[in-house]
Amino acid sequence: MFLRKIFLLFILCNLVIVSKAQIKALTTEGEEVNLYDDGTWKYINDTGSVPKKEAHIDTTVTSSTTFSKSTDANFSLKSTKLNLSVFFNSKKWSVEKGKPGEAGEFNFQLIGEDVQAKFISERMEIPLNTLAEVAVKNAKKVAPDVKIIKKEYRIVNGLKVLFMQMDGTTNGIKFSYLGYYYSFDKGSLQFVSFTSQALLIMYRSSMEELLSGLVKQ
Repeated sequence: MFLRKIFLLFILCNLVIVSKAQIKALTTEGEEVNLYDDGTWKYINDTGSVPKKEAHIDTTVTSSTTFSKSTDANFSLKSTKLNLSVFFNSKKWSVEKGKPGEAGEFNFQLIGEDVQAKFISERMEIPLNTLAEVAVKNAKKVAPDVKIIKKEYRIVNGLKVLFMQMDGTTNGIKFSYLGYYYSFDKGSLQFVSFTSQALLIMYRSSMEELLSGLVKQ
């Protein structure tokens, strides 16, 4: 239960990404810019110019492995906000709908184990780069030492999603977060699973199996 409370705190901080996200960043030339939700940017000291489209080159690699829902999946949940579903094994994972005001649409628990996951959907298209940047920024609010351990694009049941593993420490507990981030013209999604860093090797396959149950309907 303690792990659940810590994770909910992390998610509540992460929820703020959905409205009017604005990030300060530095260009390769050292100029300060603001990044906006719609993928545009503007020099901080350039008050008269119109926001420009992001000019940076995305160097994130795409995994050569393709991912698909498990053959053991016997149940599916469909989002009420987006035309996305999650296929999973209900004998392995329990699930609850998020309560009004909570960050997630669905809360998953690996039955009898210390692993949870959150399905956070939003009816706002947010560029993936912006989504990832703000997710990291908000994660640092509860885990100041958070670091991206791995970041890559993946093809999951035909969808191109951004995968990130983030490690950080909250209240002295070292956590690992595995997440799929997806955005399209109907909205955006964060599908994040977490456990302690010490248990990640044991649970990683189960966590990635759940995440890879993401399907666009």
